Amino acid sequence: MKTPSLLALLTAATLFSACDSTPRERQQVVEQETQKLDTLADQAAAKLRVAGRRAARFDSASRARNRQPLDPAAELALTRDLLGPYADLDGLTPATIEPAFVQFMQQVRARRKAWTQRDWDYATALSRRLNARFRAIRLDIKGRDELHIRALQTEFTALETTRDVKDLGQAVGQE
Repeated sequence: MKTPSLLALLTAATLFSACDSTPRERQQVVEQETQKLDTLADQAAAKLRVAGRRAARFDSASRARNRQPLDPAAELALTRDLLGPYADLDGLTPATIEPAFVQFMQQVRARRKAWTQRDWDYATALSRRLNARFRAIRLDIKGRDELHIRALQTEFTALETTRDVKDLGQAVGQE
């Protein structure tokens, strides 16, 4: 329902405050308009309460999902799928860490639209492990490669956050 603009209310008030109306008539118009505004405010508040409850349920479900441990076999399988020849994270060197991040992000970009929140949990865990390896060997990585890795890390975070916001929006907007 569209809310009346302030200009429309002022125009209506001006028309009704002309010399040909009585104070009682003007008072009645003001009371009617006030009731309309109260109704609109009540409707908006009800919508906000519903959205708030849905957001809380989404948050609760996300926290419950995050408390569930990841399956090591599934994590290993996803690591192999996403990293391919770079799946041995401990074996990554300053020369191979940048191609590993590139491989990872190529796979994330290709698969992200079909992923569930749980798939993102696994990808995030892999990203953390990849980032830990990066930090361990960072001082031996060329500046150009480090800059590219930082950009890929930022892209992953942006993609993950976009999915979280999309899922939250869908949860809140359910009818």
